[in-house]
Formats: sequence, C-alpha cells, structure tokens
Amino acid sequence: MPPLQALVPFLFVFLWSTGFVGAKYGLPYAEPFTFLLCRYLLILSLMTVFALLARAPWPKDRRQVFHIAVSGTLLHGFYLGGVFVAISHGLPAGIAALIVGMQPLLTACGAGWLLGERVTRRQWLGLALGFAGVALVVANKLGKLPLAAMVIPAIVALLAITAGTLYQKRFCTHFDLRTGSVIQFLPSAALTAIAACATETMHIEWTGEFVFALLWLVLALSFGAISLLTVLIRNGSAVNVARLFYLTPPSTAVIAWLIFGETLSILAAAGMVLALGGVYLARGRSV
Repeated sequence: MPPLQALVPFLFVFLWSTGFVGAKYGLPYAEPFTFLLCRYLLILSLMTVFALLARAPWPKDRRQVFHIAVSGTLLHGFYLGGVFVAISHGLPAGIAALIVGMQPLLTACGAGWLLGERVTRRQWLGLALGFAGVALVVANKLGKLPLAAMVIPAIVALLAITAGTLYQKRFCTHFDLRTGSVIQFLPSAALTAIAACATETMHIEWTGEFVFALLWLVLALSFGAISLLTVLIRNGSAVNVARLFYLTPPSTAVIAWLIFGETLSILAAAGMVLALGGVYLARGRSV
C-alpha cells in the first residue's frame, strides 16, 4: 500500500473527530438545524462551482442519482442532524461519540446480511474490544448524563450513519466525488431547511467563533472527511471502514485535552489503548 494511501484512515479519524469540537464552538450562536443549513448551503455553492469549472461528470442513470441522494441524506442529513440536536440539548460530546461509536457492531451485523461480507471471529473480537475501549474513554462522563430524551437524537444519528454506510457500499460505491457531493447535500439541505423553518427561530449570531466553526466544518469535514469516507467505503469493506469510528472518541478526547485543557483519567487512557487494539484486530486485508 502506498504511504499516502496508508495515512488516509488516520487523517479521516482526525478530521471526523474535530466535528464535535466544531459543533461545540458554533452551536452557542445558532440553533442546530439553522447551523447545519448554513453549512449545507455553503458547501453546495462551493462544490457546484468546483464541479462545473472542473467539468466533472454527472451521473446519467436516474437510479444512480437516487441512490447517491439517499446515501447522502442518511450520512449528512440524519446523522449530522441527530448529533447537532443531541449536543445542542446538552448531551456531552463524549457521550454522543460513544453512542455513535457503536456503529461498527451494527455495521458488522448488517454487512453479512446485506452485502454478503464475511466477518471473521478475529474481527468480531476486535469490534467487541473496540467498543469496550470506547466505553472506558467516556466512562467518567456517564454519571453526568442528562435525561434520556437527549440520547434519542444521537441514536437516530447512529442508525443513520450505519444505514448510510451500508447503503452506499451496496448501491453506489463508485461516483464522482465532486458531482456526487452536490447530489448528496442537496436533499439534506432541503430537509434541514424544512426542519429549521418548522422548529427554530433561525437567528444567528455572526461571531468570530461561529464563522470559524462554520468554515472548519465545511472545509475540513464536508470537503475533507466526507470525501475521505467515500474513498474508504469505495476501496474497503463496510466492516473495515466502520471500525475506524471506534477511534473517534479517543481522538476527540485528545483534541479536547489539547484545545480545552480537559484531562484524561487513567481509565480513559486504558480505554484508548484497548480501542486501538480492537481496531488492529478488526482490520482486514485493506481499508
């Protein structure tokens, strides 16, 4: 495997983890659906111009367009909507990461059924160890968990990203990232606009923190991480891709420590090691 290609999974984990930091920075200044709508509209504008200037090919098959749109709605609209709503209602980012961190187990269950992928005993053991490590990383925060109602949006996000990963791997693995991104974000923006109009005031405080968070989420997450996720789904099995999400909570904890000064307990450090070991065991021939 070329050195640059080998770095793709680690770059993806880092960028994906910063999404929780971006949400923490921006949500105090805008409601969740309004924040997401700004993000979607900005990336749609940039990606459409980029695709047109590059003369990127658009899908010619209507069924392909439909499948790309469905996968995008799941991976962007419902997943990000669930995470942002959960955090805006007071759910700690670490707990949200833990809930979404259960995705590899759900994906492993669905990969054999929907995709015909074989999940080995070693991979099952790695997935179980990874989940245990994720639980240890955020165990010190479990006692501070607010009412269970705040967990529901995070569970919706978990189900959405699991379904989106399996759906994209099954129906639309290969498509141009530039035009495909436009097709994926368009229905997400439409649904988010409806939700924002129906449930929010849509007021935004255009502070420096909000602008920074918005630009970071658009450029680093929507352009960078989502593109890397699409490449990973295209080149690897669903289980191999899903196992990387186990590294998100430990990575988020390290970023929070560096930026916000949050300390890691011995238990959390042990969980990080366990999660890394689980990802190693769950690896396949390619990622």
